[in-house]
Amino acid sequence: MKLSARIAAPAAALVLAGLTATACAPRTSDTGAKGDEKTGTLRVWLFQEVGNKPKEKVVDAAVADFGKAHKGTKVEIEYIPVETRAQRVKAAFNDPRSAPDLIEYGNTDTAGYVKDGGLADVSAEFGAWADAKDTDPTAKQSVTVDGRIYGAPLFVGVRALYYRTDIFADLGIAAPKSQAELISTAKKIHREKPGLYGLAVGGAYTYGAMPFIWANGGELADAGGGSYRAAINSEKARKGIAAYTSLFGDDNCPAAKCAAMGGNATVTAFASGKAAMAIGGDFSHAAVEAGTVKGRYAVVPLPGVAANSVAPAFAGGNNIGVLKSSGHRTLAVDLMKSLTGKRTQAKMFDAMGFLPTYTDVRAAAAKREPFVEPFVRTLGAGAKFVPASPAWGQIDTSLILPTMFQEIVSGRKNVADASDDAAKKMDAAFADVG
Repeated sequence: MKLSARIAAPAAALVLAGLTATACAPRTSDTGAKGDEKTGTLRVWLFQEVGNKPKEKVVDAAVADFGKAHKGTKVEIEYIPVETRAQRVKAAFNDPRSAPDLIEYGNTDTAGYVKDGGLADVSAEFGAWADAKDTDPTAKQSVTVDGRIYGAPLFVGVRALYYRTDIFADLGIAAPKSQAELISTAKKIHREKPGLYGLAVGGAYTYGAMPFIWANGGELADAGGGSYRAAINSEKARKGIAAYTSLFGDDNCPAAKCAAMGGNATVTAFASGKAAMAIGGDFSHAAVEAGTVKGRYAVVPLPGVAANSVAPAFAGGNNIGVLKSSGHRTLAVDLMKSLTGKRTQAKMFDAMGFLPTYTDVRAAAAKREPFVEPFVRTLGAGAKFVPASPAWGQIDTSLILPTMFQEIVSGRKNVADASDDAAKKMDAAFADVG
């Protein structure tokens, strides 16, 4: 993930060793490991969270289990502030001698890191691992490049529709069951209660807009011949773009206020009582609970085009991978399994609310915590992922899709012209990575 699946966290204390990354690192001349030591110190970089202590406890327990089975080893975990992740990963890829053995990384970065020669191929070990057989297919896809496995999923995050139960009751309306009903409901609420956004949307909220494109049968890009070609300007994709951008305007979410909003801003608008609906993740639950709408909201899957269907959601999340430069490959793979196995993911859900990537562990979590149910249902209906290309990092950081949405909602371009321009930029990025 990049941090698309959750709200990113600024700094907390350094502890035992860890990180993540979104930027692509330059390709190094030699990232191959020298040997496979069976003892010694393993270094791990993990994401630093807002309120990191619960995560530390879960990680410490996994490390302790690993230590019992691997005498003569030591594990150092470092929690890296998200803001410095790109520089740290670049340095690690460029200087294998100072690199850690494992890193936590956003799942949209897999292809880029593989191209840069940073991640080890663990296909054989993953395939023989008993836990892995219950991995959600979309989560498995997020560690797969050209049919090979480069890590293990740590958690998955998806978005669904948060809505105000008190507002809906006051207006005598029910949760929308189709995309058309979602749009008309949003505009009805704003008409009846002009102080509220009917549905908070953001011109910079790429992962909130994708379900509209996918629900209409569109794709971001098509794969073929070992490469990708933009599909954002197909007729089906344009229907989804038109549906999403129709929610910007004085009849729902004014473009002057909403065009620049990202995912965090839309969730904040909902949590603070400024919106009757918002597209938020399972990872947004704590923020909404801490807001003024606590006790006055519910969550349902974001509806698709057909009545009672579910719009495909982006499957965000994080993975843990072994660096190709690690001199402790066998130990590092075993530690990766300990940090991402079923037992650890169940504990991580209880501690942090991160959705497990194993279908059976996730089902058990949903029974313990009812708020998870609509997100599990969303995943079960079929979540989707971004193109498994190292170009995606460039496309994302270049804000190609947000620029497209903002050009449309500002009136500078129509859907056809804006999507054609976005497709040209995407194709240039795909061509640039070969």
